[in-house]
Amino acid sequence: MAPRTRDRLPSEPPPTVMEALRKRVTGQAVPALDVVFALRMTAQQLDNAITEWMADTAGTPARFQIMVLLWASGGGGVPHKEIVKTLEVTRATVSGLMASLERDGMVKSAVARDDRRNLIATLTSRGRTIVEKAIDSNVTSLRAALAPLSAKEQATLTSLLRRLRRGFLAARGKPAR
Repeated sequence: MAPRTRDRLPSEPPPTVMEALRKRVTGQAVPALDVVFALRMTAQQLDNAITEWMADTAGTPARFQIMVLLWASGGGGVPHKEIVKTLEVTRATVSGLMASLERDGMVKSAVARDDRRNLIATLTSRGRTIVEKAIDSNVTSLRAALAPLSAKEQATLTSLLRRLRRGFLAARGKPAR
């Protein structure tokens, strides 16, 4: 088996594992396994590419998510607890990311006037410049990455992925979003 690198991920488990799995499962489970392996590898490749694209601008996809949320607020500020809710991560995760963004001069946080328990985050001018650069460069990269698919195929893929996400949520007993 070839060594695993960021750009060369295995498309599926080793042949011996796939053979054993195919003996164990039957019917619709066989193509379902193929879907899962293809989707996981594609998701990993996508994550690697986006992480690489962000390295020269926002730093990481998580930092970009916070910065673009603040950018989209139009300068009005976003409470830290709203960032936690929107990104569906822990307060500790947001606190660590915010500390890093503040240290790098991209965001600032201030105590809310009406409730001193709340912190309100805003982008700095440096942060705005960086997030806009990230958006522009990522749009260019996304266009290149999605060039093999027509607009109709992209819409179909998006619809299928949303249905698949709902199916996985339902299988876990979670409400669809």
